[in-house]
Amino acid sequence: MADKKLRITLVKSTIGAVPKNKKTAEALGLRKIGKTVEMPDNDAIRGMIRRVAHLVKVEEIG
Repeated sequence: MADKKLRITLVKSTIGAVPKNKKTAEALGLRKIGKTVEMPDNDAIRGMIRRVAHLVKVEEIG
């Protein structure tokens, strides 16, 4: 897990989302639909992804 990364893409708008989910998506660096970020694969990031799983697409890298 040390050198793995996750590619996270926002695929659904956060307009109608719960405020807590909006803040989580923004904390991941996802502000616009189609925006993609690469984050380390750790438990904290996995937990954030789990909260907004209905808004994002996740791919494992390396």
